[in-house]
Amino acid sequence: MLETEKIIVMEVKYPEGNPCPAVSTPLPQQIGSPTVNDDITAPAIPGEVRVNGMGAQTREQSDEVAPRTSSPEQDIEASSTKLCGYLSKLGGRLKNWKSRWFTYEEGKCQLFYYRSAQDVNPLGRIELHNATLGYPLQADKGTFHIQTPDRTYILKAVSHEATMYWLQQLQLKRWQHRDRPVGESAQTCAGGQTRCAEDFLPAVKTPTGLVGEEAACLPAPQRRNLSNVSFKHPLTEIQNSVHSLRLNRLSQELTQSFFPSEEQQESLGSETSTKRNQDPPAPPTHDVTMLLADSRRKALSLSPTPRNRKKSSSSATMPADWRQAGTDRTSRLQHEVFSLTEEVKAQKELVWLLHKALEAAQQEKRTCTQFLSAEGEQERLELLRHRERHVADLSSQLEALRGQKEALQRSMAQRDAHIAELQEHVVLMMERNHAKQEVILKLSEQVGAQPDAVDAETLQRQQEEVENLKDDIEAYKIQNKFLNSEIYQLTRLWRNSSEQAKSLMVKCAYLGAKNCQVESRYLGVLHKLQENKGLNSSQREAVKRLIEDALQGDVNDVQKLNPVREYDEYGFKIIPDYEVEDMRLLAKIQALEIRSNNLLQQEAADRPLLGRWAQYMSGRPSGELVASPELKALLRAGVPREYRRQVWQWLVQARTLSLRERHPQRYQELCLKSQTSQHPASRQIQLDLHRTLTSNQHFSSPSNPAVQQLQRILMAFSWQNPTIGYCQGLNRLAAIALLVLQSEEDAFWCLVAVVETIMPQDYYSKNLIASQVDQRVLKDFMVEKMPRLMAHFEEHNVDVSLITFNWFLVVFVESLASDILLRVWDAFLYEGTKVIFRCALALFKYKEEDIMKIHDNVEIYQYLRFFTKTISDSRKLMNIAFNEMNPFPMKQLHSRRALHQERLQAELSELERIQEAFVAESPERKDNDLDDDEDA
Repeated sequence: MLETEKIIVMEVKYPEGNPCPAVSTPLPQQIGSPTVNDDITAPAIPGEVRVNGMGAQTREQSDEVAPRTSSPEQDIEASSTKLCGYLSKLGGRLKNWKSRWFTYEEGKCQLFYYRSAQDVNPLGRIELHNATLGYPLQADKGTFHIQTPDRTYILKAVSHEATMYWLQQLQLKRWQHRDRPVGESAQTCAGGQTRCAEDFLPAVKTPTGLVGEEAACLPAPQRRNLSNVSFKHPLTEIQNSVHSLRLNRLSQELTQSFFPSEEQQESLGSETSTKRNQDPPAPPTHDVTMLLADSRRKALSLSPTPRNRKKSSSSATMPADWRQAGTDRTSRLQHEVFSLTEEVKAQKELVWLLHKALEAAQQEKRTCTQFLSAEGEQERLELLRHRERHVADLSSQLEALRGQKEALQRSMAQRDAHIAELQEHVVLMMERNHAKQEVILKLSEQVGAQPDAVDAETLQRQQEEVENLKDDIEAYKIQNKFLNSEIYQLTRLWRNSSEQAKSLMVKCAYLGAKNCQVESRYLGVLHKLQENKGLNSSQREAVKRLIEDALQGDVNDVQKLNPVREYDEYGFKIIPDYEVEDMRLLAKIQALEIRSNNLLQQEAADRPLLGRWAQYMSGRPSGELVASPELKALLRAGVPREYRRQVWQWLVQARTLSLRERHPQRYQELCLKSQTSQHPASRQIQLDLHRTLTSNQHFSSPSNPAVQQLQRILMAFSWQNPTIGYCQGLNRLAAIALLVLQSEEDAFWCLVAVVETIMPQDYYSKNLIASQVDQRVLKDFMVEKMPRLMAHFEEHNVDVSLITFNWFLVVFVESLASDILLRVWDAFLYEGTKVIFRCALALFKYKEEDIMKIHDNVEIYQYLRFFTKTISDSRKLMNIAFNEMNPFPMKQLHSRRALHQERLQAELSELERIQEAFVAESPERKDNDLDDDEDA
């Protein structure tokens, strides 16, 4: 078999993605990028190519490197993602770094390396399908290893980013090659690149200018360095050098500039446009020779004939006009250049056709080889079915592409129509603009054509008017200056008077507070004198008259500047009503103390606290507060009325967030259920409605809307928690929430938060076990914090749980003044039940000395029932609760609760056992009594 070498003219596109500037040059036809010593032999079977020599390839390998049968658009898209670029390779006897151009071949999973991107023949290749990748930490920056069964390749990139990109892409290519079924093209796995990449390195951004075809356009690093030359492959170096010289020579010939004449440009341009509009058909394999001849005839037809050249030369030798001769010569040269250009284009088309024919031959050869290599008819039928399925897939893809093409055409037509409309609109606007300009020109001409008809009298009159106007302007300026100075003086006087009025108000408030304190002390002295039993009858009558004068006296003169309101902002009555004369005197004393504290605290504490809350809430929308020590300190100091509703809404939402997310319409559903079904607790709820906060003006009448809202809230909660249903005391909790939150649904969720999340379990159950446990825990804390007072109670047989049980059950509602009660609730909703213990201990500590002076059991109980309402200094009470009661660890509270709950459960069990025994003994005892009666 004769060895032949086919030389064709083709566009330089190196095997499997070795990019280079597109230049037409004669090249040896190559398949699968053979090495220098490989020889291409004529095929014995049509479409078969064999490679012999040092780089001999098997039949399967040659099939894998066959050109892809894809459209030009797909080739362009694939080339944009080619894995290629310059890397430094450690090799040679001197073990130095040499710059090499590396490119990956999809079909064979091999990494070819060249001396530069413009070389044709590779210096070597690296088998990747059985290779492992390494990234040494102690090596130079950018170094990585590729270890094959034969040897280890040490490579280095210019940057860490490029190193990670090469490692990721090589891992991905190796995985695609192993994961791809046999016979499937490389493009099939390319679609799964995202899936494969998820199992390896994280996604690395492609280094710009370092990899891909962009790097091929850059100059090769160390190209002129002698150490970069490969002495191991001398023949390959010589072939690549010769090819580079051909490229340089051809590029120099094609870059010369010529200027063809206008007639030739028109004629040749029309012919070229006609030829470009006709897509070259894909010829069959056996017509390659005919296409070659036709393309050469087409190129020769465009070249100038000797007759035309003779005419041109004869016309150039005319001595009449030298300029005409130079023009003819230039035209002739331009025509020659154009002819050569068209010939090059024809050769390119020929090369493209040959590539298509070669692809078809390779595909036919691969199919025939697989078909012939099948051992039985069953395998051949399976191959035929596989090809049929492949054809069906290609047909469906073709239909999809046609649909996309039609959609794009329709979109293009719509855009063309829109552009046409816009162009018409632009033309219309230009016409309107032109018409406006003409009108402006006409008006300008008319204005310029009017004669100057102003006489001397008119000019003099206008000058006089101008002078008068100037005088008026000067007068207005003087008046403006005077008015500005007057405004400045008045402003200063107003500021001074405001400051004086403010200082007088502060002084008046201070004096009013002092007066209230003096009057309160005076009434206290009268109360003590009234209780003193050592006075005679005349002295008692005098004291009684003084008390009556104090109670019936006119205090309007004192209350003119800042009168005492009957109700506060939430509707609570400030001065309670008492029918007993002694209690009326105490109520008057309490009102005076509250007034004194309000006057003193208004400037000292309330305004700074409002400023702190305003600064904390600025820029914080409702529902976005964050639990923090700062918020805890602010809540202990009290929430101003302006922010209390917003803060409570956030506190309630934080405790019921999960439940509200699961049931966003829970309250509406429960209200609807309460309307359709009657709960067993509805009668008790109806009875307690009229006993809820009777001193509050919002609940004083059954016709008030707040009473109806409270009923709906309690009925909804009875269905929300069937275990509890309703317990006396829940009405007061819901009423406080409704007064502050001013919303039925928010008040319902506040009641849910208190009962189900803040309070311990079984706090409001039928046996009230948790409530009884807390009373025992409170006694332990009182023994620890106030042993002297607890010993006083034990001495006089006073059980404080009879008083404090209601405090804990309703969280001090109707036991404290309204302003102190709301401050307790501010901290209670955030910190929980620990606040109840702190405040209960603080109340006893606040009045410890007064309680110690009482030595009668009945008087102690009477004092404990109402002493909490006489406390008016909320700052002092909160300071005792949160400072003097420390330390108060929550862990200790939990442990004591667990201990007493266990003891209480044991006591209840023993009590139940005794009751059962008593019930069992009762019939026997009754029978014995009857027997005794019969005997008698």
